Amino acid sequence: MDDFLAERFEGHRRHLKAVAYRMLGSLTEADDAVQEAWLRLSRTDPATVDNLGGWLTTVVGRVCLDMLRSRSSRREEPLGAWTDERPETRLETKLGTRLGGRVGGRLPDPVVARDGGADPEQQALVADAVGLALLVVLESLGPAERLAFVLHDMFAVPFEDIAPIVGRSPEATRKLASRARGRVRGAAPVPDPDLARQRAVVAAFLAAARGGDFEALLAVLDPDVELRADIGALRVVRGAAAVAGQAIFFRRMAFEARPALVNGAAGLVNTIHGTPVSVMAFTIVDGRIAGLDILADPDRLEALDLRIP
Repeated sequence: MDDFLAERFEGHRRHLKAVAYRMLGSLTEADDAVQEAWLRLSRTDPATVDNLGGWLTTVVGRVCLDMLRSRSSRREEPLGAWTDERPETRLETKLGTRLGGRVGGRLPDPVVARDGGADPEQQALVADAVGLALLVVLESLGPAERLAFVLHDMFAVPFEDIAPIVGRSPEATRKLASRARGRVRGAAPVPDPDLARQRAVVAAFLAAARGGDFEALLAVLDPDVELRADIGALRVVRGAAAVAGQAIFFRRMAFEARPALVNGAAGLVNTIHGTPVSVMAFTIVDGRIAGLDILADPDRLEALDLRIP
């Protein structure tokens, strides 16, 4: 029976990690949430579970909600010092000096795959255009709002099943999701779905940055573009002129830019002597870059699989 139950659980693992990733924005915490769901299932009489997939989804949702509430109660401040002076990881120090004051928070973990395509688990994690820009907006939601939106709008879980998790009536849970939906629609741009077009815009951005061509950079940047750089603390630059200035600064850094899929969209993994120093995720809308997310925290990069051939 245990082997049979484990086999059934494995059949739901990808779906459960996709739920947890959208809830938490962290790949390691998503794995922890899925493992906790397995532990709870192993302590439960399978005969009492009519719909295993639905049961597991709500369990993962409950675990993630507890984790989000724990984050909120800790209100941890991000680290603001960049003391690692290894040559291959000085990028975050340079970015910190260049970008100015921190704003707190952190970027969600990117899902990085080679530009030729993602494996089935990666595809499940980033299905339905779950880019970093959307995950950043989800980070701004309250835990209950995020749960209601993710489970209902992304995974079609009925409000009647979500309500007991958040301790509210189905109608109140519906209102939570509605508020979250309004914030997401107002803040998360809808990216261009054409991957070839995305790659062309990223290539144009890279060529202009390397050539120090300010006007060419302005041509590929949306006037209201937002750059978010996580270097141990989150820093934000807004506006095409300001972001173009940052891009020209980047050309001084002797890194090799390798095309990659970052959350299913065209992106870059930048390396120095083969060591990853940053991941760049682009949000492209109407042929221009509306958002640029850079993860350059060496500790977090080390935890990611960035083996891009």
